[in-house]
Amino acid sequence: MSALVPDQSIRSREFGIGAVGAGFIMADVQLDAYARAGFPVRAITSRTRANAEAVAKRWDVPAVYDSVEELVADPSVQILDVAYPPHLQPDVIRAALRHDHVRGILAQKPLALDLAAATALVEEVEAAGKVMSVNQNMRYDQSIRVLKQLIDRGELGEIVTATVDMRAVPHWQEFLRGYDRLTIANMSVHHLDALRYLFGEPEDVYTAVRKDPRTSFEHVDGIVASTLRFGSGVLALSFEDVWGGPVQEGVEGDVAIRWRVEGTRGLATGTLGWPDYPDGSPSTLRYSSESTDGWVEPTWTTRWFPDAFAGVMEQLQHALASGEPPALPARDNLKTMALVEAAYRSIAERRAVSPAEFL
Repeated sequence: MSALVPDQSIRSREFGIGAVGAGFIMADVQLDAYARAGFPVRAITSRTRANAEAVAKRWDVPAVYDSVEELVADPSVQILDVAYPPHLQPDVIRAALRHDHVRGILAQKPLALDLAAATALVEEVEAAGKVMSVNQNMRYDQSIRVLKQLIDRGELGEIVTATVDMRAVPHWQEFLRGYDRLTIANMSVHHLDALRYLFGEPEDVYTAVRKDPRTSFEHVDGIVASTLRFGSGVLALSFEDVWGGPVQEGVEGDVAIRWRVEGTRGLATGTLGWPDYPDGSPSTLRYSSESTDGWVEPTWTTRWFPDAFAGVMEQLQHALASGEPPALPARDNLKTMALVEAAYRSIAERRAVSPAEFL
């Protein structure tokens, strides 16, 4: 059997990047990954110039602009990389569509506040002849990439069940206070998209929720449990426990994100290394199948945060260099957003809902 490959190799790094946003995900994660991979970041802007200047100094970004309009007018910016709240993101992207030198766009998820707005945006980008990807970075987590390779090789046989079990407390950004959607749109979306990546399109989803005791602002989807059924027969569970027990109140906790996949020929289990950021640890995977002598545990030194974000940018760089479709096309991401919409409808109507109701 050929070697398992946890990280995407760098095939292209020729296109200049313009960064929009100077918050945590851009300043501490994405630009770190780009520096390690050698991607050229040409310019940055943010809602606060002082923040953009501080981040530019930290990562040796040569140009700082006062506005998105100024940044996208810079001919050295060939890829627009957006790290803005979803209610602001569409207008940022539209600003780039007027410039021929901007060839690619990397957007955050969710792409917009709802599927209708996201679909309209994708159609505008396609009409302008641009290539857009959505930053579904969990697909580039090392354990998920290796799991996908094992599944595709038939090492686990026909997949029977899959679970993602998150017990971790996220940092909810301040702008989320103004939204009517919380965990599913901003945290579960990682897991729902990864399940699509691994198993294809789900037939339906049933989602139940309760409020998170720690989150002080009004919300519906705090703690989330979703059951997904796939046409192949896979039964998957995605659980986002953003409470995790009173761990922030001084009680010893068990913070982790664990996953498990069982098939007719074998099974695989693993963890995602995100919860202990910034100290950091690699994600893990071990598997046992009919073709192995007990458990096999591949290892690597790279991590989801920040290394997976290099893979996300690389697939867009490669698409522009080769003319091939990106591995993370924005139109495909509309199916993830349809799954998110189905989960919210399931909550409201207390029934299993097919994403096909929205597509």
